[in-house]
Amino acid sequence: MCTAITYYTKDHYFGRNLDLEFSYNETVTVTPKYYPFHFRNGKVLNHHYAMIGMAYIVDDFPLYYDATNEKGLSMAGLNFPDNADYKEVKEGYDNIAPFEFIPWILGQCASVSEARILLEQINLVNLNFSEELPLSPLHWMISDQRDSIVVESTKDGLKVFENPVGVLTNNPTFDYQMFNLNNYMHLSKEPPANTFAAELELEQYSRGMGAIGLPGDLSSASRFVKAAFTKMNSVSGDSESESISQFFHILGSVEQQRGCVHLGEDKYEITIYSSCCNMDKGIYYYTTYENNQITAVDMYKENLDGNTIISYPLMKEQQINYRNY
Repeated sequence: MCTAITYYTKDHYFGRNLDLEFSYNETVTVTPKYYPFHFRNGKVLNHHYAMIGMAYIVDDFPLYYDATNEKGLSMAGLNFPDNADYKEVKEGYDNIAPFEFIPWILGQCASVSEARILLEQINLVNLNFSEELPLSPLHWMISDQRDSIVVESTKDGLKVFENPVGVLTNNPTFDYQMFNLNNYMHLSKEPPANTFAAELELEQYSRGMGAIGLPGDLSSASRFVKAAFTKMNSVSGDSESESISQFFHILGSVEQQRGCVHLGEDKYEITIYSSCCNMDKGIYYYTTYENNQITAVDMYKENLDGNTIISYPLMKEQQINYRNY
């Protein structure tokens, strides 16, 4: 399961937690403007927006988990089991396999409004990448510096939701997640007042009591509420250091620790990595489960007019700054 968020200070940021029980040896991947994307419907993007993100590269095709293009448009795919429903090929539509969806949108669109136009013609088709890599059930968050939407392909068809909170987790569907926030409208960052009974002298005995009732479990519905509350009440300075630090703290409020989600045998779901991309500057920051140090890759340090994918393996070992060695 996963959590994705947007966050704005002076600059704009987009990122996510990837929560799984194993890694595919994903890398931070830069796809320059002239790397040809060959899509299964026969179309080829020989020239497109450059992008940076986390991807598993197979047969020279970057299977992006999340990415940001040179215009700042960002997109992430999150697990959506039992609800995701992909279709058969339809005449008159852009028949795109879900594993192609991120480069299809980010390669051609500079904004959410432009993405909406492409989405009117999209048909997400039930087509595996290969026998070894079957489709994952996903839904997606697409964000630019102003707007955010969620895209879900279900049995009822392709749905596009406004995302005013800039948060996405997993099941259930996004409309339910938003409606569920009504159950928590009483939460506050401020100290609580006694509305229980005027006759009782009830007093605050701890800081943070305004948020009593905020979910703390690791279910996707609870993570949605907690991430939304944390993000929308978050306060940060506007420097790059303060902004990315706060971004990772927000993601940290819903990260998964090994041992807390048991999947059977010796399998545990953990936060494989957390990412934060500066949408304005094209800098992709990340941490991994074993490495708390923030590592960065700057898209604009690469030759974006090239035609070769650039990838950086993740720094997974803990980096400790010993001060008295």
